[in-house]
Amino acid sequence: MADRTSMTHEEMIARWKENPDFCNAVKELDDQYALLDAALAARKEQQLSQSDVAKRMQLPRSAVCRLEANLKEGKLPTFAVLQRYAHAIGKKIEIRLI
Repeated sequence: MADRTSMTHEEMIARWKENPDFCNAVKELDDQYALLDAALAARKEQQLSQSDVAKRMQLPRSAVCRLEANLKEGKLPTFAVLQRYAHAIGKKIEIRLI
């Protein structure tokens, strides 16, 4: 394999994928991004803006913006906040162990 300075992006990713810690970290992020994708899709499906959600949650719009931004960064809110957000977008939270 090529040394680090001449690796292509694909070679670098392939090398990282050989590391179990990297694979586990990616899997954790995949789960978090799935939550974010579901939340944003549900909000858009309901045709709600962040301001609309904020009003329903009785929070400033900046708090909803921060909540969604934190989800993008892998920072999960408390379960109670997630429940309030879900309720505001007309959804419920379901947690399952698979």
